Amino acid sequence: MHRSGHYGVALLSYAPVLYVLASQGRFAAGVAGAGLVVALTLLPDVDLSIPLLAHRGVTHTLAFAAFVGAAAWAAVWFAPVELASRELLAPGVGGLAAFAILAHLFADALTPRGVPLLWPLTDSRFSLDAGPADSVLWNVGLLVLGAFASVAAVATAAGVY
Repeated sequence: MHRSGHYGVALLSYAPVLYVLASQGRFAAGVAGAGLVVALTLLPDVDLSIPLLAHRGVTHTLAFAAFVGAAAWAAVWFAPVELASRELLAPGVGGLAAFAILAHLFADALTPRGVPLLWPLTDSRFSLDAGPADSVLWNVGLLVLGAFASVAAVATAAGVY
């Protein structure tokens, strides 16, 4: 999956969350959350830069999503700065970090190669085989769909329709 496809799936996945937050008047929190999800959604592909890691290996698992979520939670919880609502912010950031990784895994699971979601329990790969990873049309289409869903979520929540 190309970057554009990953960004699209992340935005599409986050759109319902964005709608709920925007409809509660928490637009800034919704946009900040979207920014965090988009910023972290490519993190599993760090394996492309680490010589000893296979692509779509350990960084493309539920265990990695849990690890990233816990690390983000700890980074906020133990941050050496004063935070107004650390008790709410830490789990929110941790949850969104894990969400971003899960969006990446879902995007890669759409491709024929799939992902080893349940590693280390099994090396079996999970794939929906919905489209090829290298298709420009597929990747750009996902980006357009994700952007549309995000705009629609905000417009609907704001009553703009």
